[in-house]
Amino acid sequence: MVNKILGLLGISAKAGKIVSGTDIVLENISKQKIKLVVIAKDSAQRTINNFKFECEKQKIPILIYGTIEENSKAIGKFNRAVIGLKDEKLAEAIKKEISAEVE
Repeated sequence: MVNKILGLLGISAKAGKIVSGTDIVLENISKQKIKLVVIAKDSAQRTINNFKFECEKQKIPILIYGTIEENSKAIGKFNRAVIGLKDEKLAEAIKKEISAEVE
């Protein structure tokens, strides 16, 4: 399952349907362009709390998944704790895979 979720993040990155990094994701959240936020579970607690607040305010789903290293590698970037997906269908596919993993 992990490879499938990271694969979907990689596909999203190649398709240009993501933004990554705290500042740019927050900016896109305020512009209501983000459909799903993925935060690495080893992110700073302050970062997680800030994004939970912003996502709740804008009614954007948020998932805490993977590590910074795993998520960054999946999207072809370095040291990215926060990823924002801009495509609804890809966001739904990732949410579906994560919920299937939990069951």
